[in-house]
Amino acid sequence: MVLLENDAFLTELTTLYQKCRTSGTVYVTMKKYDGRTKPKPRPNTKSKQRSQPQAPIEGLCLIRATNGKKKLSTVVNAKDINRFQMAYTSVLRANLDGLKKTWKEKVKAFD
Repeated sequence: MVLLENDAFLTELTTLYQKCRTSGTVYVTMKKYDGRTKPKPRPNTKSKQRSQPQAPIEGLCLIRATNGKKKLSTVVNAKDINRFQMAYTSVLRANLDGLKKTWKEKVKAFD
């Protein structure tokens, strides 16, 4: 997975949408990120060692995008989230115009 800066992520996301315009899917996920790269170890019940409390990390958001072959990711700080969201929505508006309409079947009432 490639960890990019915010602006580079948006440009790569645009090219990913362009590649998948005719056929394919782009999955985008957003989640709270605490800055860890390794999982927490399980607490050992036999030894009663307490872990040191860590200082709270400023709010971070991890954003990932993939089309099944290429993976992109970026980390956005809480103070930059408004600027990133505005740029992200403009990327979405520019690239989500070719969506197919879903046809609903009309249900006939039985009388």
